[in-house]
Amino acid sequence: MKKLQFNKLIAQVWFVFLIFSFTSCTVSKSSSQKSTPKSQKRQNWVIEKGEASYYADKFHGKPTASGQKYDKRKYTAAHRTLPFGTEVEVINLNNGKSIIVQINDRGPHKKSRIIDLSRAAATEIDLIQVGIAPVEIRYKAPESQ
Repeated sequence: MKKLQFNKLIAQVWFVFLIFSFTSCTVSKSSSQKSTPKSQKRQNWVIEKGEASYYADKFHGKPTASGQKYDKRKYTAAHRTLPFGTEVEVINLNNGKSIIVQINDRGPHKKSRIIDLSRAAATEIDLIQVGIAPVEIRYKAPESQ
């Protein structure tokens, strides 16, 4: 009877040991995945940080550099170099809110800023009241020609 209990105890210890071994392997694997830089996960993505502002209402209906008319109700933006039609995620670093816009104009003309947003896009990320905010923009790197 005691030998049966002893064997059962040994089996339980082995079971706990095996569970512990598998768990520790899983933990070390996930922790190594967390340390992988974003650039390795998204090799074709570009991230820029700077200030954003938004278009004044007086530009509503006026032509943009792409030939489209500026519509303050659409999610569009101006960037100095990105190809027209590029989709850009804009994150307001003051509050974490983000929006995806499409580049259809050139600018901003003030060198300290990296992007000008339409009124609708600026409203979504709470930029209207402050006028200018620190942002991070993310986009797929344009393909080389």
